[in-house]
Amino acid sequence: MPAEQPDAIGEEVRKVARVVLLDPADRILLLHGHEPGDPADDWWFTPGGGLEGDETREQAALRELAEETGITEVELGPVLWRRRCSFPFAGRRWNQDEWYYLARTTQTATAATALTELERRSVAGARWWTCQELARAHETVYPTRLAELLRHLLDEGPPAGPVLLDTEIV
Repeated sequence: MPAEQPDAIGEEVRKVARVVLLDPADRILLLHGHEPGDPADDWWFTPGGGLEGDETREQAALRELAEETGITEVELGPVLWRRRCSFPFAGRRWNQDEWYYLARTTQTATAATALTELERRSVAGARWWTCQELARAHETVYPTRLAELLRHLLDEGPPAGPVLLDTEIV
């Protein structure tokens, strides 16, 4: 199955697996990204990316996490959330169908080990965030309700099935 499929109106939709990675202190790992060539146009986001070849979303989640953070000691859990999003980045519009997997790790040191050329030009690092820090953040974070979603996850546990988040169009 190809990683990109046309949607109902014929636009290519990239299948994406993202990871909500929590450490033993329930901090979430976010990557700091920016528009290539403009570090001031920046945001924070969960590790993850598009499926390659015939890999499953679970395989893509673990591969992307390893490539972007160096973290391989993870326990991949259920899909928490799903969302459709569309945004401009690096001179094109990206239309994505994102699945967010819960994962836990005790490995908190990060090192990007296999970034693509585009990622090398647009990812500035990683940081572990507490839920309180996220709630107080003035930076742009995707998905936009991440602090609220994380608080609910920590208070209530994972949902019985994936929660469909609002579509985000930037």
